[in-house]
Amino acid sequence: MTTIDRNASASLWRPAPAPPPAAAPAPAPAPAPADDAAAQACLDAAVQHLLGLQEEGGWWQGELETNVTMDAEDLLMRQFLGVRTPEQTAQSARWIRSQQRGDGSWANFYGGPADPSTTAEAYVALRLAGDAPEERHMRLARDVVLAHGGLERTRVFTRIWLALFGAWSWDEVPALPPELIFLPPRVPLNLYDFACWARQTIAPLTVLAALRPQAELGFGIDELRAGAAAAGVATETPARAPSPAARAFDLLDSVLHRYETIRQRHQRFPGQGARATALRRTVEWIVDRQEADGSWGGIQPPWVYSLMALRAYGYSLDDPVLVRGLGGWNRFTITEETAAGPMRRIEACQSPVWDTALALTALADAGLPSGHPSLERAADWICGEEIRVRGDWAVRRPHVPAGGWAFEFDNDGYPDIDDAAEVIMGLDCVRPTPERGSAASRGRDWILGMQSRDGGWAAFDVDNTRELAYQLPFCDFGAVIDPPSADVTAHVVEMLARRGENGPALTRGVRWLLEHQEADGSWFGRWGANYVYGTGAVVPALTLAGLPSDSSPVRRAVQWLWAHQNDDGGWGEDLRSYKDTGWAGRGESTASQTAWALLALDAANEADGNAARRGVDWLVSHQRPDGSWDEPQFTGTGFPGDFYINYHLYRLVFPVSALGRCLRRSRR
Repeated sequence: MTTIDRNASASLWRPAPAPPPAAAPAPAPAPAPADDAAAQACLDAAVQHLLGLQEEGGWWQGELETNVTMDAEDLLMRQFLGVRTPEQTAQSARWIRSQQRGDGSWANFYGGPADPSTTAEAYVALRLAGDAPEERHMRLARDVVLAHGGLERTRVFTRIWLALFGAWSWDEVPALPPELIFLPPRVPLNLYDFACWARQTIAPLTVLAALRPQAELGFGIDELRAGAAAAGVATETPARAPSPAARAFDLLDSVLHRYETIRQRHQRFPGQGARATALRRTVEWIVDRQEADGSWGGIQPPWVYSLMALRAYGYSLDDPVLVRGLGGWNRFTITEETAAGPMRRIEACQSPVWDTALALTALADAGLPSGHPSLERAADWICGEEIRVRGDWAVRRPHVPAGGWAFEFDNDGYPDIDDAAEVIMGLDCVRPTPERGSAASRGRDWILGMQSRDGGWAAFDVDNTRELAYQLPFCDFGAVIDPPSADVTAHVVEMLARRGENGPALTRGVRWLLEHQEADGSWFGRWGANYVYGTGAVVPALTLAGLPSDSSPVRRAVQWLWAHQNDDGGWGEDLRSYKDTGWAGRGESTASQTAWALLALDAANEADGNAARRGVDWLVSHQRPDGSWDEPQFTGTGFPGDFYINYHLYRLVFPVSALGRCLRRSRR
């Protein structure tokens, strides 16, 4: 468990913001121009702050802030398992209350619209904590849920949580048969057709859906049901398109529900033996994928569902698998002292490898020598995190040698291409040693083996593009496949170009990026918000790969950045751009997004231009006294349109890189 002293880390705490107006935020006054000396002083202060955050073991790790569903579902999981304590409940409830907005809602990101599912889960968690439905904040929350159509219009995952406590019928959630485990990888909609995060979540959900356990909440929540009033109520999540595939799956869902009803009533109904085998094999699949720290995939959804599925299947709380699972969960728990009392919140994931790789590159961009002690310690640590075992990726690439890095401390089953590319670039910035060179070489070979057929790279898998999965009734929340993306492909292209490679893999990657440029000149950002992130990643990759800075794709990208610079000199983009492209490149200026734009402008030989100068001025004028920047906005993406992250180090590492590169170019 991580404990944070609010007095020492004031920037980590803040009251929840009120929802913003629908219009784009009004621009702040433009800062006074800063000269290179001021920019250098800004960079020096940021570097010192970043160096001060390095852990003794050599890594960096910033908090990954998300929304309160993590905290609500933590309490619900503990209630289900029978391990919830009054102290944990009170601390989590304080945090959940602190994030409620004035209108009674909770959002999925800072300043975002009210989310009825998140609000409903927060409401139920606060009921667990003893908050009465008649209290004002609870009445306001209830009004939000009802205004959006009640529990009837919440997402499938919220209704599954309610079904686990008898507050929703299992017959009214989509069927999830454990017999999916029997489908071989070549058959559509087998487990490996889903992205790694989705397959690890779906597997335990099939166990829970088959066993239909019901724990006790100790209260009812009928006050959140809209009943007939739900008809015709608009929701944030659009209904699935009535395609032939969707209609076929809806029919199949009805058949499966009928089968489940008959099977529950008649123990000798045909197929009981196959069901038992499916459950056993699925449970074995789950247990085989538990990580050394007790997690599943190093992320919240498969972790909590796996713990509950194993408990429902009959695993005792003192079984080593559950002991490790619950014990490891403590490392994802942050306790913060506040005037209101201790607050407890959950990280959905942790990113030490990613943070360390970005910090290595940033410090090198800032001019630290390759043999600097901080870089040496970081390089030694990150080499020790190399993954040398085969994971689920080998199902589609059985002949590719193991290598690469994962995002987290422990996630050996799922190294990812984005992290591996960034780690290699970081290692290439430090003093070379045989160990570092060998690790980087193995990572590079693994990345090349993971290139998809179309020439792009995804995050975890190869050719994981079967969009048929989105027609399944339970796929109403989050990305469930892992196709190639512009940002991951760009990082791989940049890594290869930095190493002086010019082979077929690089050529195909560049072609993929050029083919996926948006009509307006930007690139879509899958793992960061959004078009600013994608454009900030692709332009440096293309120019390093040899595309001239005056080429049409680069100039179109530069013109898009010029057109979307805020009047205050910075750049920002609201996360609503994932659902409404009218928000593309529009939003309050942030340090990380301003840095992404500057990285692109620098790569396009525009570091001395007016736009870049104004961007640097924004960073200088908005720097905190401690060398960092305030950034309450969420600029990281988990699931486009649904789940977002505030990476607390983004506001520091990317400005350090951008300032370092722009200053270096301006002095040539």
